[in-house]
Amino acid sequence: MELAWLEDFVALAESGSFSRAAEARRIAQPAFGRRIRALENWIGTALFIRSSSGATLTPAGVQFNHGVAGLIGAIELLRRDARDAAETSDKDATTLRFAATHALAFTFFPGWIRQVEQRGPIGPTRLFSDTMAGCEDLMLQGQAQFLLCHRHALAASRFEPSRFRSIAVGMDSLVPLTAPDAAGAPRWSLDQMGGPLPLLSYTEESGLGRIFAAHHITDRIPALESVFSAQLAATLLGKVREGHGIAWLPAGLAAKDIASGTLVRAGEAEWDVPIEIGLFRPLAPQSAAAERFWASLTSLPAGPP
Repeated sequence: MELAWLEDFVALAESGSFSRAAEARRIAQPAFGRRIRALENWIGTALFIRSSSGATLTPAGVQFNHGVAGLIGAIELLRRDARDAAETSDKDATTLRFAATHALAFTFFPGWIRQVEQRGPIGPTRLFSDTMAGCEDLMLQGQAQFLLCHRHALAASRFEPSRFRSIAVGMDSLVPLTAPDAAGAPRWSLDQMGGPLPLLSYTEESGLGRIFAAHHITDRIPALESVFSAQLAATLLGKVREGHGIAWLPAGLAAKDIASGTLVRAGEAEWDVPIEIGLFRPLAPQSAAAERFWASLTSLPAGPP
């Protein structure tokens, strides 16, 4: 059972609408519905009566609703107490704990943290590298103090503004790329609107996938047909190198391939998706070291692309 399921329950109980509750939780409605179903499976009974007019609580749901708010508060308190206890040792209290998506952990984080350290020592750091969903879990569970990830205002996020804040620390863009043919021209081109174009796409769980989906590019280019999907941009990068199709990849991740000619643009810059590299943190007070680090970033320019 996940704390997020309880928060989803409260949102649906209050709104009576799956679509409005999913929007409030900033999650796609199908994924929201699966999480409500997972909670019901964990409890062992239905909590909502679903109908065309919305969702109403079952008797079991009414009973569960009486105690769920207190349960969420108790879990949050226990988590804070446990985190405070973990920070009693000097080492834990001074270590900065970062989560970063795989692509940024390799391409952006080393240069960015080095730039930060040039302004003064920041002490020991620990980096967790995972998928976007995995990084979100680390933050929501209090295992990481900061999350470095791609972000876009149109894309859904599990971080509610009432609990998290973020700043931009860099810029990137999703660029349509493909392998070149023998003459160096794009093997697949977005100019070929008449024929099918193989798309190497992101899965729903991918943070970059959320950003890409929010721009409805496949609706604007009907010729694109998904032939392969993966969570990681690095996986798509490998498939593009092998000539399997077109993928919208972070420019920072594909920079060396673009410079060497291993990959070429499949379309003009009008098809690029500008994105920010954001650093998230909880609104709740963190360790003294984490708070000092955050304060130091307010005067720090954005990191390398």
